[in-house]
Amino acid sequence: MRKSHPVRRVVLATAATVSGIVLLLSLKPASGPASAQAAGGAAPQQTAASQESPQGGSGQQAGTRTVTGEVAKTQYGPVQVRLTVSGGKITKAEAVQAPKGGLSDQKTAMAVPRLNQEAVAAQSARIDAVSGATYTSGGYKQSLQSAIDKAKAASGGAASGSAGASGASGSSGAAAQARTVTGNVAQTQYGPVQVRLTVSGGKITKAEAVQAPKGGLSDQKTAMAVPKLNQEAVSAQSANIDAVSGATYTSTGYKQSLQSALDKAGG
Repeated sequence: MRKSHPVRRVVLATAATVSGIVLLLSLKPASGPASAQAAGGAAPQQTAASQESPQGGSGQQAGTRTVTGEVAKTQYGPVQVRLTVSGGKITKAEAVQAPKGGLSDQKTAMAVPRLNQEAVAAQSARIDAVSGATYTSGGYKQSLQSAIDKAKAASGGAASGSAGASGASGSSGAAAQARTVTGNVAQTQYGPVQVRLTVSGGKITKAEAVQAPKGGLSDQKTAMAVPKLNQEAVSAQSANIDAVSGATYTSTGYKQSLQSALDKAGG
């Protein structure tokens, strides 16, 4: 009879009710502010990372541009070279002007494609002349060198501007400007020879004879020899150039005056 006493039943019922409430509270999911922050904190970090990646990639793309060299006059017509430059390298070379008409058409068709390939392969104007197209090759190299100088000057100007922005004010002043230097007159058996150089960035960009033997047969020899000597001076960047066959005296005088001009330029 004690087991069914009313007081005992009330006590047992109350204990059961309290146990049930405690059990329900322990099973309730954590949904407080701290858990909400933990659940949502990763999303902003992923968004920031996704924004940084495209910006970093686009900044590394190098621009492509074209540069056209000066027109080089040859015995058979003008030659002019245009370069496509990307990332500081020549990716394409083409002759926008070349000798034409008669036999020149055949020589141009034979020589220009090879010269274009050589320019890209060498990444400079130090390329071999195409046999049978000496004048076209010489003019091509001269215009090619001019285009390369323009490309270097453009990239150098951008670099010096960046350096000035970062506080290196002396670097922009160090950029060399184009200037002309005239060598001493060299006396030869057939007349005086004098060479004038255009120098930019420590390199010869143009060579020309401001004096050369003239009159009679000398006119022909000068017209034949001087363009070749000018081209050789730019290609060799020194006075170590070959004499032109049939114009030995003119060649010797040219080299002497060329060396004098180089000495004055500090080369």
